[in-house]
Amino acid sequence: MSIMNLIKANLRKGKGTVVSLILLIAAASLLLNVGLTIISSMSSFYEHKVEELSDPYVVMMMKKSDYKDENGDFFRNYKGVTATEIEPVIVMPSATMRFGDSDMNTALSLLNADSNRSLGPLQLIDRLGTVPAADAIYLPYSYYKSGGYRLGDTISIAFQNKSYRYQTAGFFESTMLATNNMGLIKMFLSDAAYQKLAAELGEDASGILISATMQDMSQSTRILDDYHKVYPLATEGVNAKFHYMADIEVMKQVSGLTVNMIAAILVAFSIVIVLAALLVIRFRVSNIIKDSVVNIGVLKALGYTSRQITSSHVGQFSLISFIAGAIGVALSYALFPVFGGILATLTGLIWEQQAQGTLILVSMLLVVGSVTLVALFTSMRIRKLHPVMALRGGVKTHNFKRNYFSLEKARGGLQLLHACKSIMINSRQNLMITAIMIAVTFASVFSIALYDNIARDKTAFIHLVGAETSNVAIQSSSEANSGELKAAIDRMAGVKKSVILDNITTTVDGQSILTSVSDDYSKLNNQMVYDGRFPKFDNEIAISWAVSKLINKSVGDTVTVETGGATYTYLVTGLSQSISNMGQAAYLTLSGAQHLIPSYTGQLIQVYLDGVTNTQFMNEVKAQYGDMITEVTDIDATIDSQSSIYSSAVAAIMAIVLVITIIVVVLILFMVVRTTLLKRRRDFGIMKATGYTTPQLMNQLAFSYIPIMLAGVIIGGLLGALLTNSILTVLLTGAGIHNVQFVIKPPVIAGLCAGLVLLAYAVSMTAAYRMKHITPHGLITE
Repeated sequence: MSIMNLIKANLRKGKGTVVSLILLIAAASLLLNVGLTIISSMSSFYEHKVEELSDPYVVMMMKKSDYKDENGDFFRNYKGVTATEIEPVIVMPSATMRFGDSDMNTALSLLNADSNRSLGPLQLIDRLGTVPAADAIYLPYSYYKSGGYRLGDTISIAFQNKSYRYQTAGFFESTMLATNNMGLIKMFLSDAAYQKLAAELGEDASGILISATMQDMSQSTRILDDYHKVYPLATEGVNAKFHYMADIEVMKQVSGLTVNMIAAILVAFSIVIVLAALLVIRFRVSNIIKDSVVNIGVLKALGYTSRQITSSHVGQFSLISFIAGAIGVALSYALFPVFGGILATLTGLIWEQQAQGTLILVSMLLVVGSVTLVALFTSMRIRKLHPVMALRGGVKTHNFKRNYFSLEKARGGLQLLHACKSIMINSRQNLMITAIMIAVTFASVFSIALYDNIARDKTAFIHLVGAETSNVAIQSSSEANSGELKAAIDRMAGVKKSVILDNITTTVDGQSILTSVSDDYSKLNNQMVYDGRFPKFDNEIAISWAVSKLINKSVGDTVTVETGGATYTYLVTGLSQSISNMGQAAYLTLSGAQHLIPSYTGQLIQVYLDGVTNTQFMNEVKAQYGDMITEVTDIDATIDSQSSIYSSAVAAIMAIVLVITIIVVVLILFMVVRTTLLKRRRDFGIMKATGYTTPQLMNQLAFSYIPIMLAGVIIGGLLGALLTNSILTVLLTGAGIHNVQFVIKPPVIAGLCAGLVLLAYAVSMTAAYRMKHITPHGLITE
């Protein structure tokens, strides 16, 4: 009971500090629980969703004219396949529709909503009360979260120079083909709308969808690789073919990559906040012991043991951390809908989180345990404090310290000299503040760098993904000569350059790899090769870093490439990196691809404009060469729409990090300044008696912290600028990235650092305002 009385007395002495510590620790436990929960959930999130939605593990789509019974038999007879379904679909290899604030071009598959299917059935989240049968369409949930569509809205789909309008009758959830980051989207039409569109488009848009599940989900990628070995995609008629495939493992990795990175940032930042709280607690315990030395001596003289006194100090911080941890965990579940919205934006799936006792226990143990240990180790000095020395105020027989910045000898203004003396006297405290400022500044710089490169100027992020940042892409028809069309486009007004950049699927040393083909890689804006160079001659190839690790080949080695029954050996001239297709890619020249497919010319032309808008050029090229063109795509608009989901997610995380950074700086400085006021109350009273004014003493106190804050901010800013790309490289290594080169803008970092220093000064002055209540008369009469 006596220890509890001591704990209560200690808590009553520093109510403001107690509140500040509760806020600080609550913020740390909130972020920690959110990050741990997201990481834990995402490890099995897709597996649970696949089972919940009865989704297939593998999907393959092709034109009906290219489908043969043996294609379906391959999946039915493959070892480990548990179920297979084949159904007709409408395929649009290149469709344009609004997504968010811009138009997006993507491959589109339209399914019959009224067909019976056991794999990937239509699972509606919301629907109109009265469904219009004639023009009803059901959109993926991502079109609700990110695309800006609502029930009853009209969606216009442009395909082959025609527009088809439908009314949004509902939204569905699916792990397959329901987000924009996989190159193809599926939607469902009512039976009446489906039959009408199928009849209007005819056999050219008629496709076949093959869906399959397996005993082992992790084998979903292997079945597609084995399919390519038996049925190579590239043939003499490769230019005219539409073929799409995807598996749940790739879907999970692509969608989970950003989610896991965000969770890792939250966990890392929560650790920074916990460490900051621990440093503050150590500082607080140390100061309590110094300020209570006489009281400790009295307690020991009265018969209290060192263990009891230590327990009272440790107990108060354990109690504070327990209360704060519980508040933080409770708030994390109140805020989970916000993070669930971010995850739904990225994955197109609903994430509903229930309380998990194990994770709550882990979060609480990490927070309470670490706080208790720090308080315990800091309080150990009480055991060495003899009652006699304690009653003397902790002064030993000899206790002389060096007088830094002697006022009669040192040069400079009195305010500055007093501030410098305070800095030297409180060196340990200042190291603590510096360490905290380094950590929070680094976290802020990291989050701003992400926001700047993903949400604002997306060029570096788009290049990291592996996309080419042309302005317009033109798909030539299979009958047209793409070389002649490209030459004609080069002569058009406003065209700065153009390049053929198409894709075929090949087998590189036994591995199925999506291979890019170009007539001139030097014209590309996205120079992804970081070691060596892109291929220039017909016997050369570049491969990605992920493929290099997979086949154990590097620059200077040779690889065997196969497609359509043809085989050729190429010299590896460079290594590239990208996130697309989990980093697996290869690059051939147009003449090099013709060793495998003699008739191959490439159909996709990337066009770069200068002095003319995308819309003007697109209208002009359609008017002049419409008979040679299948599709014209606004690449700028497509990139904007597809990257908008990442932009909003990263912006939300940046806002959270910056808000908590500000809170941490405010709370820590407030506690430190208030503690200093209590410790030096007599000194400030004497200074007032000698003629110092309250504003002078306030500035003196603030100036004693500004250099420390400035040093921490500068070091944190420099570390953020130097290490952000390295940390991102480590985080993205599993996605095929070898070297991240995000643009770090010094003016932005300098502005952030200046803002933090100004904030520190403002908080210091605000906290020091209580100095006006210190008067010489009050000190004398106490």
